[in-house]
Amino acid sequence: MKFIKKTYFFSLIFLLSLSVNSQLLAQSRLQRWDDGVMIDLQNQRTPEQTGIFLFLSRTHLYGDIGVPVGLLAGGIIGNDKQMRQNSLYVASSTVLTTGLTYLIKHIVKRPRPFVQNINIVPVYRAGSTSFPSGHTSSSFATATALSRAYPKWYVIAPAFLWAGSVSYSRMYLGVHYPTDVAAGAALGVGSTFILQSLKK
Repeated sequence: MKFIKKTYFFSLIFLLSLSVNSQLLAQSRLQRWDDGVMIDLQNQRTPEQTGIFLFLSRTHLYGDIGVPVGLLAGGIIGNDKQMRQNSLYVASSTVLTTGLTYLIKHIVKRPRPFVQNINIVPVYRAGSTSFPSGHTSSSFATATALSRAYPKWYVIAPAFLWAGSVSYSRMYLGVHYPTDVAAGAALGVGSTFILQSLKK
């Protein structure tokens, strides 16, 4: 567990250091790769797929709120203390991750892909800044916490399939770079592990 704490701490420091290097990131090979992926995705859009990914993108809030509320309701109805505690763990993981996401967004201030590169055309124009992806970080926090609370394949597989689908939708819709999504996933997973280690 100490290794996980240290790894996550250094990962968080790396993410925060991007605030200092954001101008270098904009001119790097990584940035050119990010741009290339976004343009490839937009060139493959169809109206049917766009409708599906808009729907998936919107499910993040239902999952982030619905999962802990469902666990809390089940724990109250079934008089299950463990389920009520799991509800608090999932909700706390998502709240912590969301707070860290907004902090990093405020520090890094990476422009959205369609602001950074006029060749990238989004399905809709999202506000705020780009790094890291908040939809991704919160959905991965929810999926990770739920999977840690109930480590069964039939919980883990759908949870991460949902989180991955939400994350991919953000790139497909043209509102987040792949590196925004990767950072969001790392932040969501890492925050959840850290929170669980603090409970012990």
